[in-house]
Amino acid sequence: MLSLKSTLKFGVAAAGLTLALGAAPSGALAQQQFISIGTGAVTGVYYPAGGAICRLMNQTRSEHGIRCSVESTGGSVFNINAIRGGDLEFGVAQSDVQYNAFNGEAQFEEGGAHEDLRAVFSLHPEPATIVARADSDINEFDDLLGNRVNIGNPGSGQRALMEVVMEHKGWSTDDFALASELAPAEMGQALCDNNIDAFVFTVGHPSGAIQEVTSTCDVRIVNADDDELMALVDEIPFYFPATIPAGMYRGTDEDVQTFGVGATFVSSADVDDDVVYTLVASVFDNLDDFRSLHPAFANLDAESMATQGMSAPMHPGAERYFREQGLID
Repeated sequence: MLSLKSTLKFGVAAAGLTLALGAAPSGALAQQQFISIGTGAVTGVYYPAGGAICRLMNQTRSEHGIRCSVESTGGSVFNINAIRGGDLEFGVAQSDVQYNAFNGEAQFEEGGAHEDLRAVFSLHPEPATIVARADSDINEFDDLLGNRVNIGNPGSGQRALMEVVMEHKGWSTDDFALASELAPAEMGQALCDNNIDAFVFTVGHPSGAIQEVTSTCDVRIVNADDDELMALVDEIPFYFPATIPAGMYRGTDEDVQTFGVGATFVSSADVDDDVVYTLVASVFDNLDDFRSLHPAFANLDAESMATQGMSAPMHPGAERYFREQGLID
Protein backbone atom coordinates (compact mmCIF):
# COMPACT_ATOMS: atom_id res chain seq x y z
CA MET A 1 0.00 0.00 0.00
CA LEU A 2 1.47 3.37 -0.98
CA SER A 3 1.27 6.40 1.27
CA LEU A 4 -1.07 9.32 0.68
CA LYS A 5 1.94 11.34 -0.38
CA SER A 6 2.75 8.76 -3.06
CA THR A 7 -0.87 8.67 -4.26
CA LEU A 8 -0.89 12.45 -4.64
CA LYS A 9 2.39 12.33 -6.52
CA PHE A 10 0.90 9.76 -8.87
CA GLY A 11 -2.17 11.91 -9.49
CA VAL A 12 -0.11 15.00 -10.32
CA ALA A 13 2.23 13.05 -12.57
CA ALA A 14 -0.61 11.36 -14.43
CA ALA A 15 -2.46 14.65 -14.91
CA GLY A 16 0.68 16.33 -16.23
CA LEU A 17 1.30 13.47 -18.66
CA THR A 18 -2.26 13.63 -19.94
CA LEU A 19 -1.93 17.37 -20.60
CA ALA A 20 1.43 16.95 -22.28
CA LEU A 21 0.39 14.13 -24.61
CA GLY A 22 -3.23 15.08 -25.10
CA ALA A 23 -4.39 11.61 -24.14
CA ALA A 24 -4.64 9.39 -21.12
CA PRO A 25 -1.47 7.35 -20.45
CA SER A 26 -1.54 3.61 -20.96
CA GLY A 27 0.49 0.51 -20.06
CA ALA A 28 3.32 0.88 -17.58
CA LEU A 29 3.00 4.67 -17.56
CA ALA A 30 -0.60 4.47 -16.38
CA GLN A 31 0.44 2.25 -13.49
CA GLN A 32 3.48 4.26 -12.42
CA GLN A 33 4.06 4.27 -8.65
CA PHE A 34 6.35 6.40 -6.51
CA ILE A 35 8.44 5.33 -3.53
CA SER A 36 10.77 7.36 -1.33
CA ILE A 37 13.82 6.20 0.62
CA GLY A 38 14.83 8.06 3.78
CA THR A 39 18.59 8.17 4.27
CA GLY A 40 20.75 10.58 6.28
CA ALA A 41 23.11 13.50 5.79
CA VAL A 42 24.60 13.88 2.31
CA THR A 43 28.11 13.55 3.81
CA GLY A 44 27.39 10.11 5.28
CA VAL A 45 26.96 6.70 3.64
CA TYR A 46 23.16 6.38 4.03
CA TYR A 47 22.50 8.99 1.36
CA PRO A 48 24.64 7.34 -1.35
CA ALA A 49 23.23 3.96 -0.26
CA GLY A 50 19.71 5.17 -0.95
CA GLY A 51 20.87 6.79 -4.16
CA ALA A 52 22.49 3.55 -5.32
CA ILE A 53 19.30 1.58 -4.65
CA CYS A 54 17.18 4.11 -6.53
CA ARG A 55 19.64 4.22 -9.41
CA LEU A 56 19.39 0.45 -9.91
CA MET A 57 15.63 0.46 -9.53
CA ASN A 58 15.05 3.37 -11.91
CA GLN A 59 17.15 1.72 -14.63
CA THR A 60 14.30 -0.73 -15.21
CA ARG A 61 11.42 1.63 -14.45
CA SER A 62 9.91 1.03 -17.90
CA GLU A 63 9.44 -2.62 -16.92
CA HIS A 64 7.90 -2.25 -13.46
CA GLY A 65 6.53 1.31 -13.43
CA ILE A 66 8.00 2.26 -10.03
CA ARG A 67 9.89 5.54 -9.70
CA CYS A 68 12.31 5.66 -6.77
CA SER A 69 13.51 8.87 -5.11
CA VAL A 70 15.95 9.45 -2.25
CA GLU A 71 15.56 11.96 0.59
CA SER A 72 18.26 13.33 2.88
CA THR A 73 16.92 13.10 6.45
CA GLY A 74 17.94 13.27 10.09
CA GLY A 75 18.92 9.59 10.08
CA SER A 76 17.80 6.27 11.54
CA VAL A 77 15.22 7.33 14.12
CA PHE A 78 13.71 9.91 11.78
CA ASN A 79 13.41 7.36 8.97
CA ILE A 80 11.65 4.77 11.09
CA ASN A 81 9.23 7.34 12.49
CA ALA A 82 8.51 8.62 8.96
CA ILE A 83 7.85 5.06 7.77
CA ARG A 84 5.51 4.57 10.72
CA GLY A 85 3.69 7.78 9.82
CA GLY A 86 3.36 6.83 6.14
CA ASP A 87 5.63 9.62 4.90
CA LEU A 88 8.30 7.22 3.61
CA GLU A 89 8.03 3.75 2.12
CA PHE A 90 11.62 2.73 2.90
CA GLY A 91 14.53 3.90 5.02
CA VAL A 92 18.07 3.10 6.14
CA ALA A 93 18.50 2.53 9.87
CA GLN A 94 21.11 1.24 12.26
CA SER A 95 20.54 -2.34 13.45
CA ASP A 96 20.17 -1.19 17.06
CA VAL A 97 17.58 1.42 16.12
CA GLN A 98 15.64 -1.20 14.15
CA TYR A 99 15.61 -3.42 17.24
CA ASN A 100 14.52 -0.60 19.57
CA ALA A 101 11.74 0.51 17.22
CA PHE A 102 10.21 -2.93 16.75
CA ASN A 103 10.35 -3.65 20.48
CA GLY A 104 9.34 -0.18 21.69
CA GLU A 105 12.53 0.36 23.67
CA ALA A 106 14.93 3.27 24.31
CA GLN A 107 13.95 6.28 22.17
CA PHE A 108 10.77 4.48 21.02
CA GLU A 109 9.51 3.60 24.48
CA GLU A 110 7.05 6.50 24.68
CA GLY A 111 5.50 5.79 21.26
CA GLY A 112 5.36 2.05 21.80
CA ALA A 113 6.48 -0.85 19.65
CA HIS A 114 6.39 -0.32 15.88
CA GLU A 115 4.87 -3.73 15.15
CA ASP A 116 4.46 -3.05 11.42
CA LEU A 117 8.18 -2.37 10.92
CA ARG A 118 9.70 -4.85 8.48
CA ALA A 119 13.31 -5.71 7.67
CA VAL A 120 14.28 -5.84 4.00
CA PHE A 121 18.05 -6.50 3.96
CA SER A 122 21.30 -5.53 5.63
CA LEU A 123 23.93 -3.19 4.27
CA HIS A 124 27.43 -2.27 5.47
CA PRO A 125 28.97 -2.33 8.97
CA GLU A 126 29.10 1.00 10.82
CA PRO A 127 31.90 1.30 13.39
CA ALA A 128 31.57 3.88 16.14
CA THR A 129 34.18 6.43 15.09
CA ILE A 130 35.56 8.85 17.69
CA VAL A 131 37.44 11.72 16.05
CA ALA A 132 39.32 14.09 18.39
CA ARG A 133 41.47 17.15 17.86
CA ALA A 134 45.17 16.24 17.87
CA ASP A 135 45.85 18.94 20.48
CA SER A 136 43.21 17.55 22.87
CA ASP A 137 43.83 15.15 25.76
CA ILE A 138 41.49 12.54 24.24
CA ASN A 139 43.38 9.31 23.62
CA GLU A 140 40.72 6.74 24.54
CA PHE A 141 36.95 6.65 24.85
CA ASP A 142 36.72 7.56 28.55
CA ASP A 143 38.79 10.69 27.89
CA LEU A 144 35.67 12.22 26.33
CA LEU A 145 34.55 13.04 29.88
CA GLY A 146 35.08 16.69 30.73
CA ASN A 147 35.55 17.69 27.10
CA ARG A 148 33.39 19.35 24.46
CA VAL A 149 31.83 16.45 22.57
CA ASN A 150 29.30 16.27 19.77
CA ILE A 151 27.00 13.39 20.71
CA GLY A 152 24.86 13.63 17.56
CA ASN A 153 21.64 15.28 16.52
CA PRO A 154 18.38 13.95 17.96
CA GLY A 155 16.94 11.32 15.63
CA SER A 156 20.33 10.17 14.37
CA GLY A 157 21.87 6.74 14.76
CA GLN A 158 25.00 8.01 16.48
CA ARG A 159 22.88 9.79 19.07
CA ALA A 160 20.96 6.58 19.71
CA LEU A 161 24.19 4.65 20.18
CA MET A 162 25.70 7.30 22.45
CA GLU A 163 22.62 7.25 24.67
CA VAL A 164 23.00 3.48 25.13
CA VAL A 165 26.73 3.79 25.85
CA MET A 166 26.24 6.68 28.26
CA GLU A 167 23.60 4.75 30.19
CA HIS A 168 25.87 1.69 30.29
CA LYS A 169 28.75 3.76 31.65
CA GLY A 170 26.59 5.80 34.04
CA TRP A 171 27.29 9.07 32.25
CA SER A 172 25.00 12.02 31.56
CA THR A 173 25.42 15.07 29.35
CA ASP A 174 26.48 16.99 32.48
CA ASP A 175 29.69 14.95 32.47
CA PHE A 176 30.87 16.80 29.36
CA ALA A 177 32.10 20.38 29.24
CA LEU A 178 29.72 20.66 26.30
CA ALA A 179 27.39 18.06 24.77
CA SER A 180 26.57 19.49 21.35
CA GLU A 181 23.92 18.10 19.02
CA LEU A 182 25.30 19.00 15.61
CA ALA A 183 24.28 17.16 12.47
CA PRO A 184 27.01 15.25 10.59
CA ALA A 185 27.39 18.01 8.01
CA GLU A 186 28.32 20.49 10.76
CA MET A 187 30.53 18.55 13.15
CA GLY A 188 33.73 18.39 11.08
CA GLN A 189 33.91 22.15 10.68
CA ALA A 190 33.10 22.62 14.36
CA LEU A 191 36.03 20.35 15.26
CA CYS A 192 38.47 22.14 12.96
CA ASP A 193 37.25 25.55 14.24
CA ASN A 194 37.97 24.41 17.82
CA ASN A 195 34.32 24.68 18.84
CA ILE A 196 34.33 21.05 20.00
CA ASP A 197 37.11 18.67 21.06
CA ALA A 198 35.68 15.48 19.57
CA PHE A 199 32.70 13.94 17.86
CA VAL A 200 31.22 10.44 17.81
CA PHE A 201 29.96 9.17 14.46
CA THR A 202 28.61 5.76 13.45
CA VAL A 203 29.38 5.47 9.76
CA GLY A 204 30.52 3.09 7.07
CA HIS A 205 34.12 3.41 5.93
CA PRO A 206 35.66 4.97 4.00
CA SER A 207 33.51 7.99 4.83
CA GLY A 208 33.60 11.27 2.94
CA ALA A 209 32.88 13.15 6.16
CA ILE A 210 35.85 11.56 7.96
CA GLN A 211 38.12 12.05 4.94
CA GLU A 212 37.20 15.73 4.84
CA VAL A 213 37.92 16.45 8.50
CA THR A 214 41.17 14.45 8.56
CA SER A 215 42.35 16.37 5.49
CA THR A 216 41.33 19.79 6.85
CA CYS A 217 42.84 19.79 10.34
CA ASP A 218 44.99 17.68 12.64
CA VAL A 219 42.91 15.02 14.37
CA ARG A 220 43.20 11.49 15.72
CA ILE A 221 40.74 8.59 15.57
CA VAL A 222 40.46 7.08 19.04
CA ASN A 223 40.13 3.44 20.09
CA ALA A 224 36.79 2.46 21.66
CA ASP A 225 37.50 -1.05 22.94
CA ASP A 226 37.72 -0.78 26.72
CA ASP A 227 36.38 -3.57 28.93
CA GLU A 228 33.06 -1.81 29.58
CA LEU A 229 32.39 -1.31 25.89
CA MET A 230 33.34 -4.88 25.02
CA ALA A 231 31.00 -6.10 27.77
CA LEU A 232 28.26 -4.11 26.05
CA VAL A 233 29.14 -5.78 22.76
CA ASP A 234 28.88 -9.21 24.41
CA GLU A 235 25.53 -8.28 25.92
CA ILE A 236 23.80 -6.86 22.86
CA PRO A 237 23.55 -9.11 19.77
CA PHE A 238 23.44 -6.30 17.18
CA TYR A 239 26.76 -4.77 18.37
CA PHE A 240 30.04 -6.29 17.23
CA PRO A 241 33.79 -5.53 17.38
CA ALA A 242 35.10 -3.51 14.45
CA THR A 243 38.40 -2.28 13.05
CA ILE A 244 39.13 0.89 11.09
CA PRO A 245 42.23 -0.03 9.04
CA ALA A 246 45.49 1.86 9.36
CA GLY A 247 46.15 4.26 6.52
CA MET A 248 42.53 4.76 5.56
CA TYR A 249 42.66 8.37 6.78
CA ARG A 250 45.44 10.91 7.19
CA GLY A 251 46.97 10.64 10.65
CA THR A 252 45.74 7.08 11.25
CA ASP A 253 48.93 5.04 11.14
CA GLU A 254 47.66 2.05 13.16
CA ASP A 255 44.44 0.04 13.15
CA VAL A 256 41.73 1.61 15.31
CA GLN A 257 39.85 -0.89 17.47
CA THR A 258 36.24 -0.03 18.14
CA PHE A 259 32.74 -1.54 17.99
CA GLY A 260 29.79 -0.95 15.79
CA VAL A 261 26.36 -1.66 14.45
CA GLY A 262 25.13 -2.49 10.98
CA ALA A 263 23.21 -0.40 8.51
CA THR A 264 19.90 -2.05 7.59
CA PHE A 265 17.20 -1.32 5.05
CA VAL A 266 13.65 -1.29 6.43
CA SER A 267 10.07 -0.78 5.33
CA SER A 268 6.52 -1.26 6.58
CA ALA A 269 4.07 -4.13 6.37
CA ASP A 270 1.80 -1.63 4.59
CA VAL A 271 4.11 -1.44 1.55
CA ASP A 272 2.98 -3.77 -1.23
CA ASP A 273 4.83 -7.10 -1.45
CA ASP A 274 5.46 -6.70 -5.19
CA VAL A 275 7.05 -3.28 -4.68
CA VAL A 276 9.45 -4.66 -2.06
CA TYR A 277 10.19 -7.70 -4.22
CA THR A 278 11.01 -5.46 -7.19
CA LEU A 279 13.31 -3.27 -5.12
CA VAL A 280 15.19 -6.25 -3.64
CA ALA A 281 15.55 -7.82 -7.08
CA SER A 282 16.88 -4.55 -8.50
CA VAL A 283 19.68 -4.59 -5.93
CA PHE A 284 20.51 -8.30 -5.68
CA ASP A 285 20.25 -9.03 -9.41
CA ASN A 286 22.83 -6.28 -9.91
CA LEU A 287 24.92 -6.74 -6.76
CA ASP A 288 28.25 -6.23 -8.53
CA ASP A 289 27.01 -2.87 -9.81
CA PHE A 290 25.74 -1.99 -6.33
CA ARG A 291 29.12 -2.81 -4.74
CA SER A 292 30.84 -0.48 -7.20
CA LEU A 293 28.70 2.52 -6.29
CA HIS A 294 30.43 3.22 -2.93
CA PRO A 295 33.64 1.90 -1.31
CA ALA A 296 31.70 0.97 1.86
CA PHE A 297 29.76 -1.61 -0.19
CA ALA A 298 32.81 -3.34 -1.66
CA ASN A 299 32.73 -6.40 0.61
CA LEU A 300 28.99 -6.98 0.77
CA ASP A 301 27.78 -10.50 0.02
CA ALA A 302 24.26 -11.61 -0.74
CA GLU A 303 23.89 -14.23 1.99
CA SER A 304 24.95 -11.88 4.79
CA MET A 305 22.72 -9.12 3.45
CA ALA A 306 19.76 -11.52 3.50
CA THR A 307 20.36 -12.96 6.96
CA GLN A 308 22.35 -10.72 9.30
CA GLY A 309 21.61 -7.69 11.44
CA MET A 310 17.83 -7.75 11.22
CA SER A 311 15.64 -7.86 14.32
CA ALA A 312 12.21 -7.01 12.87
CA PRO A 313 10.28 -9.62 10.86
CA MET A 314 11.34 -9.83 7.23
CA HIS A 315 9.00 -8.21 4.73
CA PRO A 316 7.17 -10.91 2.71
CA GLY A 317 8.29 -9.31 -0.56
CA ALA A 318 11.95 -9.62 0.46
CA GLU A 319 11.41 -13.10 1.85
CA ARG A 320 9.92 -14.28 -1.45
CA TYR A 321 12.95 -13.08 -3.40
CA PHE A 322 15.48 -14.58 -0.97
CA ARG A 323 13.71 -17.96 -0.97
CA GLU A 324 13.63 -18.02 -4.76
CA GLN A 325 17.38 -17.36 -4.83
CA GLY A 326 18.16 -19.96 -2.15
CA LEU A 327 19.54 -17.32 0.24
CA ILE A 328 17.22 -18.39 3.07
CA ASP A 329 15.46 -21.67 3.83
